[in-house]
Amino acid sequence: MIIITILEFLLIAIFAMALGLLFMGIARKVVARTQKRIGPPFYQPYLDVLKLFGKDAITHGFIFDFGAIMAFGGMIATLFFVPIGSIYLYSMSGTLLLVIYLMAIAYLGMAMATVGSGNPLASVGISRALTQMLGYEMPFIVVLLTLIYSSGSSSIVGIMQAQQGGFMNWNLINVPLGTLVAFIALLGLMGKKPFDAPIAPSEIASGPVVEHGGKYLGLLMLQHAVSIVVKTALFVNLFFGGASNILFFLLKMLLVWLLATLIGSVFPRFKVEEGVLFYWKWPLIGALIQAVIIIF
Repeated sequence: MIIITILEFLLIAIFAMALGLLFMGIARKVVARTQKRIGPPFYQPYLDVLKLFGKDAITHGFIFDFGAIMAFGGMIATLFFVPIGSIYLYSMSGTLLLVIYLMAIAYLGMAMATVGSGNPLASVGISRALTQMLGYEMPFIVVLLTLIYSSGSSSIVGIMQAQQGGFMNWNLINVPLGTLVAFIALLGLMGKKPFDAPIAPSEIASGPVVEHGGKYLGLLMLQHAVSIVVKTALFVNLFFGGASNILFFLLKMLLVWLLATLIGSVFPRFKVEEGVLFYWKWPLIGALIQAVIIIF
């Protein structure tokens, strides 16, 4: 049984990394097309990861190494609590809030790596990321608490089950304002424009990852790939009713990812303070209005 469990962990992790890299490749192609370019092939991220793991890398000490491992491990741990169709390992009461806290481990790991690198651009990037978290987490948490109240469950599977019975039972229909707010928060969670100030390649040379190269950058690319899968799957489970059919579920994930990518390809970047103030204004107001409607 232990061997079977380990194999399940490995297969789910490998599947998520492969799927996330595919989504990254599709996004690069879509952005290129919106800018009237041909763009790289969709499989380019796979080649990039293989190339990076084959290169030598410079380390800045134990804290730097452990930070990258912590960021990757935190996102892998989160993955095991998020259903992808009928594929998941754990589901229990309070899973939704647990997933939100586990996702923050990746940011803490990046913060540790930043401290270890000593690069000021990395420090600026991670400070922007942590500051932006204060913006999007507040309206997002209000929406999540609203879903917990309306469905009577704090489990992701429980919220999925409350949406069974057809399209009209999805939270997309029953909680439309909350869905819009959560999607705007999702853009911040994934670092999509206009909320990509923490990386801002033209300003701070990709911020937190500026000192990462070789296997370290490859590991963070895999971490980002898994984070794409985790966040889009979470959104589909909460607002699109999930799906027991894995292909149907992946199609929903792809639609969410493509919409976020298209928005990111046409909007300019917010300053970090503009992004925080924006989240504390309209999305937070919308989340509170949705909560009042659901409760009363």
